Amino acid sequence: MSRLEIIQKKIVTKDELGKLIQMWQMLSQKIVFTNGCFDILHAGHIHTLTTAADFGKKLIVGLNTDASVSKLKPGRPLQNQDSRALVLSALNCVDAIILFEEETPLELINFIQPDVLVKGGDYSIDQIVGSKEVIASGGKVEVVPLLKGFSTTSIEEKIKKN
Repeated sequence: MSRLEIIQKKIVTKDELGKLIQMWQMLSQKIVFTNGCFDILHAGHIHTLTTAADFGKKLIVGLNTDASVSKLKPGRPLQNQDSRALVLSALNCVDAIILFEEETPLELINFIQPDVLVKGGDYSIDQIVGSKEVIASGGKVEVVPLLKGFSTTSIEEKIKKN
């Protein structure tokens, strides 16, 4: 199997993810979930994803589909969902990527029932979608502070100026 095929296998369907979760739970591996658009991958994303991965053994990333991103951020995405998923799958810290169409990942969080829910940014735990559900099921919610000076918007603005 080629390296490309190996990383592409991290991009999974809901059924495939369910089987992975069952296996990981049988092995008592702590499952971490985070989500986002990840339009232009930058150092801030790497900081959040690697920190998230450190909270457990397996990191699942919920990736907004193109339609979902368009609703949240007009004029985006800059890269299509297949490209964004492939770039994320090449990261060593990411174990599975699943696309979701909904405006929020709540349905996905309820399906996964992660041990740890992680969000980057300036959120309080009560503002994070799925936090109540994760805490109610015995899990934890972690907020990773943003890495100053890194955002897709600032990169986009820099490109437009040049």
